[in-house]
Amino acid sequence: MRPSLPPRPDHRVAAAALLAAVTLIPYLPALSGGFVWDDDAYVTRNAALRSLGGLVAIWFEPGAVPQYYPLTFSSLWLDFHLWGLQPAAYHAVNLLLHALGAVLLWRVLAYLQLPGAWAAAAVFALHPVQVESVVWISERKNVLAGVGALGALLAYLRFVDAVPPARRRWYALSLTLFAAALLAKTVICSLPAVLCLILWWKRGRLGRADVASLLPHFALGAVLAAVTVWMERHHVGATGVDWQLSFVERCLIAGRALWFYAATLVWPVGLTFIYPRWQIDPTIWWQYLYPAAALVVLGALYGMRRRFGRGPLVCVLIFAGTLLPALGFFDVFPMRYSFVADHYQYLSSIGLIVLAVVGAARLCQERGEAAVRFGMGTLAVVLVIFGELVWRQAMIYRDGETLWRDTLAKNPNAWMAHNNLGLLLFDRGRIDEAIGQYEAALRIKQNDDFAYNNLGNAFAAQSDMARAEHNFVAALAIAPDNAEAHNNLGNVLAGRSQWTDAAQQYEAALRANPRYADAHNNLANVLAVRGEGDAAVAQYREALRIDPTYAEAHYNLAVALAGRGDKDAAIDELHAALRLRPDYPDARKELDSLLLP
Repeated sequence: MRPSLPPRPDHRVAAAALLAAVTLIPYLPALSGGFVWDDDAYVTRNAALRSLGGLVAIWFEPGAVPQYYPLTFSSLWLDFHLWGLQPAAYHAVNLLLHALGAVLLWRVLAYLQLPGAWAAAAVFALHPVQVESVVWISERKNVLAGVGALGALLAYLRFVDAVPPARRRWYALSLTLFAAALLAKTVICSLPAVLCLILWWKRGRLGRADVASLLPHFALGAVLAAVTVWMERHHVGATGVDWQLSFVERCLIAGRALWFYAATLVWPVGLTFIYPRWQIDPTIWWQYLYPAAALVVLGALYGMRRRFGRGPLVCVLIFAGTLLPALGFFDVFPMRYSFVADHYQYLSSIGLIVLAVVGAARLCQERGEAAVRFGMGTLAVVLVIFGELVWRQAMIYRDGETLWRDTLAKNPNAWMAHNNLGLLLFDRGRIDEAIGQYEAALRIKQNDDFAYNNLGNAFAAQSDMARAEHNFVAALAIAPDNAEAHNNLGNVLAGRSQWTDAAQQYEAALRANPRYADAHNNLANVLAVRGEGDAAVAQYREALRIDPTYAEAHYNLAVALAGRGDKDAAIDELHAALRLRPDYPDARKELDSLLLP
């Protein structure tokens, strides 16, 4: 596989710099964007980013962060300690990782001696479907995992061609980079299969030694993929009626998704953050056409491999195989509102992009210099068009309200968008508008426990506690394990001094989510009122172990400690609360009273 006449190093540096520049310029609007959906759980309200203990929890406490992607969250931890909550810096890191991934893809394709390698990498970098992965801070996992995966792929190819002792070093580097990619996002688990396909493409066979060398890669991928599947079900919440799909239904979803992704690669117009969730019905004959057509294409490519080569079949298999974790066969939380998303095909798109660009490059080379010049001109036009589309798409991520209103303009039935727009309006004090969005979500999806819970919060903010309680109860009737609804119902009951009932709700919230700091704090408040001081202190401490930045818990713990006569410890907790919230009047008043002689 070793290229015979490698380009001069200075030429490679210039080509890499040009590719990086071509990649970064259209994404510049991202630098003026803010934090959007899920960025609160990943960054702005992620207590694990705040301390060294949080970094340890990221690696060794599954559930400390939304998914077990410890390398991704470690990078966000580092970002937080370098520049706090400045979104431009987080966006810049995402952009640089994407540019690095494009350069690595170019080097992989060049090493494989594919014509149009640079062009294929540029199309990958500037394709509009990549915007969601690059501009959305929470998708740091995609771009970081992409860098690791492409680096691992290149290192493995070098290992195959190397001689001892270099082979051992290249193999160790490949396995290390693959492990890093998995720890950024486990969707990369398909990489060993991709390597098998590439070896088969080059040689026409797979040797026993090839398979043996990849067994550690397969094992790593399987273990961490299993962790992700478990986390999706038991921590993220991918359970319930929305995931109760038969195998036939999942095959129908997979077939339709494959054609959806291929279509958006060919015609990337009308891209949206949340696509409509298809109505899958095994009794409707035409829905079987999608998976059937996919199988026909694969069969035809296999049958024509001697005429056209193995390359087209391998590219399509890489596309489909890399998408496999997101095709509906495994339960993931976004299946609640859509079966497809742009960020799912961040790396899988490489398969079809390489097929199209390399195929066009070979055709141009066969037809002579004039065709090559025409191809280069066409490439320039495509990159300009893609760059313009990327620029426009990146502007949609300017802020949460822009993102959700754009989503609703393209997909009016996106109940999740109504719900999340309502949350933004609620945070801005526009309660009536928020209620309107929650009610719109419920008109579209009547069993949306999130919307009922948020509607209950809105009525509570208006002091309409009867309607608030009604909506919390409705949320729990749909989803008995909704920890937030249990906690909020507990707050309503505590407001009526129904301490026993409130405690039961907080305990139910903690059974559903043991790392729920608010529920620990609220349960502690009830225990303190009931005179169970030691138990209350233990709950406050647990809330602070989970979230050391929880100023109210520091204050409440201080009051409990002061009540037990532990004045010095109470003063320490009050100082901690005031460091976090210097304008905390209750903490200041309590501290002054404790400091009086």
